[in-house]
Amino acid sequence: MAKKNLLLTLLLLIIQLAHAQNFSVQELTSGTETNLRGLSVVNDNVIWVSGSNGKVGRSTNAGKNWKWMTINGFEKAEFRDIEAFGPNTAVVMASGEPAYMLKTTDAGETWKIVFHDDRKGMFLDAIDFFTPQYGIAVGDPVNGKIFFAETRDAGDSWKQIHADTVANRPDSGEAFFAASGTNIRYFRNRRFYLVSGGRKSRLFSHNGVRPMPITQGKESAGANSIAVFDRGNMKGSSHFVVVGGDYLQDTLSTGNCFYTKNGGKTWKAPKEPPQGYKSCVEFMDKNELITCGPTGVDISFNGGRTWQKISDQGFHVCRLARFGTAVYLAGSNGRIARLAFP
Repeated sequence: MAKKNLLLTLLLLIIQLAHAQNFSVQELTSGTETNLRGLSVVNDNVIWVSGSNGKVGRSTNAGKNWKWMTINGFEKAEFRDIEAFGPNTAVVMASGEPAYMLKTTDAGETWKIVFHDDRKGMFLDAIDFFTPQYGIAVGDPVNGKIFFAETRDAGDSWKQIHADTVANRPDSGEAFFAASGTNIRYFRNRRFYLVSGGRKSRLFSHNGVRPMPITQGKESAGANSIAVFDRGNMKGSSHFVVVGGDYLQDTLSTGNCFYTKNGGKTWKAPKEPPQGYKSCVEFMDKNELITCGPTGVDISFNGGRTWQKISDQGFHVCRLARFGTAVYLAGSNGRIARLAFP
């Protein structure tokens, strides 16, 4: 029986490796002086990106052509996340102190400040929307409490949510990485899943706080991104995949990825982890996932149990189209790519 199981495992591995060879990463553009960490894919054709030097990019033809813009007055801003709702409307988030969010409804011709906070220590990490109307923003702890804000009017205004009503206070040295805009996922009825890093790395959610076994204990280590397979029911989701590692040791794969199918009660490490530190992970369907980082791109075909590397190109963020099947990636030096698959 043991030999039979071993042969079956090897056969499945060979099939997955052969399948992975059919996937590739096709570069669409590069060379713009910006470090891209924000990426929002509305559909297979409409893509928005954001990054350093106050840059925002937009394509409406699947990345064939790009319109680049520098938002006036924000030439030095770090736009770490962006959420778009069509070819003309997007909300962009500027990390740092002071923190800003801006919105455009005319394809980036003009931008309106919809959020501003200049308190000491203010640093926004990510935004996520359940619908074009309902969104959430998360930031590093201020006065010992996680910063949360929500919008119910498509990002036109934001209201802070008091941290004690949605999550426990973080520990000393625990914060959140503004690496890809995917450390928080927001769903109906204020359900959210948020992963932290630093000296402690945990899963925060509407259900409380749970520990995670991902590498941690240093300011450069911990969870960077969480992917949630949403079944679309009112009971919530239970299948999560979390990636991260230590960005100062980005070639190490130990403790960089874990998955759970019971909402974080227990976690399992992949038998074959993705290679190196990873800053973003995304479900493509129930079993297929993609993850990326500075050392390359990896794919899983079995819910995160095993991973295969498909590219050595480095990227910070990868996102599936909200309405469609296309997957895009973005990273340093204005590099944007599309996942090509059979």
